[in-house]
Amino acid sequence: MSDLSDIENLVATVQHSQQNELAEEFIGLFRSDAVWTTAHGKRLTGRDEIASFTRQVLPGATKEATATYEVAHVLFIRPDVAAVKIRQRPVRPDGTVITDQNEGSPLYILSKEDGAWRIAAGQNTIVL
Repeated sequence: MSDLSDIENLVATVQHSQQNELAEEFIGLFRSDAVWTTAHGKRLTGRDEIASFTRQVLPGATKEATATYEVAHVLFIRPDVAAVKIRQRPVRPDGTVITDQNEGSPLYILSKEDGAWRIAAGQNTIVL
């Protein structure tokens, strides 16, 4: 597989883990020292803090809405570091796009660790 395909698979796993409320699958995508900032501005530092937060908020989060995640742009900063811009669209559990909710515009900084891409940092931003 190419690095671009691997990155698209990582983003697909983010979507899968969020839509199916699979906290451990989501947590496994992060480096141990990752920094994650939620769409509401909460900064989480380290996989343990990300895990604690995710385990609290993910279960039950998709009853009314979830999201699709699409790779919009990839910038390879180095062969083992990439900035990945995501288009995050709110959808109902049946996949219907929710037109009266704002999209998200996450930016993931990925690093290649032992041949696998991992999230080193992420910042989610709501598009106004």
